[in-house]
Amino acid sequence: MQPVAAEAPPIVLSVNGVRHALSVPPDAPLLTVLRNDLGLNGPKYGCGLGQCGACTVLVDGVAARACVIPAGGLAGRDITTLEGLGDASTPHPVQQAFIDEQAAQCGYCLNGMVMMTVALLAHTPRPTDQQVRQALSGNLCRCGTHVEIVRAVLRASDILERLERQRADELEAP
Repeated sequence: MQPVAAEAPPIVLSVNGVRHALSVPPDAPLLTVLRNDLGLNGPKYGCGLGQCGACTVLVDGVAARACVIPAGGLAGRDITTLEGLGDASTPHPVQQAFIDEQAAQCGYCLNGMVMMTVALLAHTPRPTDQQVRQALSGNLCRCGTHVEIVRAVLRASDILERLERQRADELEAP
């Protein structure tokens, strides 16, 4: 008689501010869990090797490739997907900048470009063109909207700076 394997305890992931207890194998790729178990389709399957950027999410605010990260190693970490940034009625400033600059064509790279931009602007609020290009160099764009994407990142920087000034002014107001 074969011993019965004990069922593994659920993996608890914090995704977009919501805790989820999931019965998935610990080595399941985060991308698979996000898309198949949580229905979050912002992160895309591109190469499956962590090289194209389509699957990018933020883990504790740092850009990470969800297709190569085992879900079991992310318990206790904050995971943010494209859906966690904003929505159609209240887009995140980075999402709004991409809309304003029409920086999407086919959409293949869009998730990764937006998520990398959020991570970049969190630690480099006023990047140069060169810093933007360097930060996004690991994200593949098939349709060639690179010029619009760089403009969108710089616009997002401007929007975020303006919002920060408005908040500071509101705090100083009597």
